[in-house]
Amino acid sequence: MTLCLNRLQEERKQWRRDHPFGFVAKPIRTPQGTLDLKTWQCAVPGKKDTLWEGGVYKLDVIFPDGKFTPPLFHPNVYPSGTVCLSILNEEEAWRPAITIRQILLGIQDLLNEPNPESPAQADAYNLFKKDRPAYERRVRQVVKENPPM
Repeated sequence: MTLCLNRLQEERKQWRRDHPFGFVAKPIRTPQGTLDLKTWQCAVPGKKDTLWEGGVYKLDVIFPDGKFTPPLFHPNVYPSGTVCLSILNEEEAWRPAITIRQILLGIQDLLNEPNPESPAQADAYNLFKKDRPAYERRVRQVVKENPPM
């Protein structure tokens, strides 16, 4: 556990020195005022020139999981808010060396490039596959509901 916390402390220092513009990632404070390095509040901006542009999407990263709060309408986000992304899955591509920067950039890419082979939310998946214009209208509504911070 100490190794994990040391690594997350170093991750925090790196993030504070250099992080992608518009992204947010910070450990939460406990009621006692100490940092909980295993629970980070994050925000991912929609990529420029995509349907998701103009919105900022909040999620909690509870190492080693990531979860949108509130859950996001997206084919690869479960109704619970949990993100279905290989770099977050211990049985697929997750490695302890993956940084918060890599996680958030991966989630930003996933927003506009859903993986139809790994659906997590039936409504979003069905619209994405069967009625792309309706899916795009719904995404535009999500963007309006998630303005920049």
